[in-house]
Amino acid sequence: MTSPDTCPRLSVALVSEHASPLAVLGGVDAGGQNVHVARLAGALADRGHRVTVYTRRDSAEPPDEVVLRPGVRVRHVPAGPPRHVPKDALLPYMPAFGDFLAAQWRDRAPDVVHSHFWMSGLAALRATRELGLPLAHTYHALGTVKRRHQRDSDTSPRSRVTDETAVGEGCHRVIATCRDEVTELGRMGITASKIDVVPCGVDTARFTPDGPAADHGTRRPLLLQLGRLVPRKGAEVSIAALARLPEAQLVIAGGPPADRTDQDPEIRRLRGLARAAGVADRVSFTGGVRCEDVPQLLRAADVVLCPADYEPFGIVPLEAMACGTPVVATAVGGQLDTVSDPDCGRLVPPRDPAALARAVGELLRDGAVRAACGAAGRRRVLARYGWEQVAAGTEAVYLGVLSPRPAAVTEVV
Repeated sequence: MTSPDTCPRLSVALVSEHASPLAVLGGVDAGGQNVHVARLAGALADRGHRVTVYTRRDSAEPPDEVVLRPGVRVRHVPAGPPRHVPKDALLPYMPAFGDFLAAQWRDRAPDVVHSHFWMSGLAALRATRELGLPLAHTYHALGTVKRRHQRDSDTSPRSRVTDETAVGEGCHRVIATCRDEVTELGRMGITASKIDVVPCGVDTARFTPDGPAADHGTRRPLLLQLGRLVPRKGAEVSIAALARLPEAQLVIAGGPPADRTDQDPEIRRLRGLARAAGVADRVSFTGGVRCEDVPQLLRAADVVLCPADYEPFGIVPLEAMACGTPVVATAVGGQLDTVSDPDCGRLVPPRDPAALARAVGELLRDGAVRAACGAAGRRRVLARYGWEQVAAGTEAVYLGVLSPRPAAVTEVV
């Protein structure tokens, strides 16, 4: 990889149609992709690049352009109504999004465009084809995987898989975030020679074992599940496992703002499951969490639970490991790469409360094992998943797009 001192300074356009780097985490459409785009933008700026993030305007309030930090601007794109629209309903607005990008770039084109999520890829492909600009693409999640797991409950547009394939075929490079994704892309017909693997990352200066920990007012062993509050994330599995862990307390962080948790359908459903399992007094819901509050939540936990049915990558395990907190996660997607079992935590089958409870119980019973897992997790993150490393790997892909090289699947980080 090139060093920041020898790499040419690039103008980089990150396209993230629904996942704004300014969003509060934990909402139904606000999670790992928001974090990834924000941190990648910042890390690229630290390497001397000028970054603009293009995201759809979903409110009339913010200005057209916001400076996120030195070297990073967020540009709100007028595509569709200036209010929240569920991401699965955004497809009709992607032509307008792409046309806006093309209009912006005709006079001042970026050196490279990097789209995030398939609809961003459609918009970016529309603009880059017209202007002849290089395009890299990160999927973050694949329609084929979602359809396989959610079946009739999948609300994605019918054309998603076809459109995702078109983006993969039309862009110059695909940046996969884990090895499992390379396999899935191959099943879609995306040639392996077009794929680089660069994982998501974590801010190792913010997510550390040292610092304040949240006070949840309990002396019980504390379990934490953090992230978007949607069924596939497996909160109901955590609640069912809690019934087998009579000494533990479970905090579920994510969802709507704290003052609206009582009205949220998913939280009401989960509370009903907790009552039926006899653990309602040991489960609490914080609502959506501000980025700056996440590290202290993770430090307060004895074990972090990541029991998703499927997980394209999974930022939360990395953040927990960076904070020195052991993780019990399902053996799916990116978690197969990030959570080293038994060194940093445990991997269990999805939708298996008994297996989840056994793994958590083993960690709760032995403080020395928990401490060892936490320390190993921190070392693993520092060795592989710091944003400086991820940005360097992403930069290498950009330079390869700008100066074509012999094609081969590479794991950049």
